[in-house]
Amino acid sequence: QVQLVESGGGLVQPGGSLSISCAASGSTLHEVDIAWFRQAPGKEREGVAFFSSSSGRTYYGHFVQGRFTISGDNARNTVVLQMSSLNAEDTAVYYCAARIPTYGRSWYLRDTYSYWGQGTQVTVSS
Repeated sequence: QVQLVESGGGLVQPGGSLSISCAASGSTLHEVDIAWFRQAPGKEREGVAFFSSSSGRTYYGHFVQGRFTISGDNARNTVVLQMSSLNAEDTAVYYCAARIPTYGRSWYLRDTYSYWGQGTQVTVSS
């Protein structure tokens, strides 16, 4: 059983930066692929970024446009999402998700993820 715990959310001003973390237990980063999703009020949950330690691949949602960076720390079994140039549209609950690596499954399909964290709120406001 994989458990995921997010941390690092909070309030940030427009144009600011914030890092959020996803700590995994019950598996190593080599055994699962990790993705960040987000859900704003009244909107569907959407894929933000993806990290695969086993393949070395990362992917990002189209709206990221170079503002976010996802990385993994194998020693801490943690995946970090560094966000910059934040704007009000980035306000959402950010969720960490994990799945067993399987060839051919699109990273942004939330139904392919079996494990989810509880979410962390990111609010971008002045």
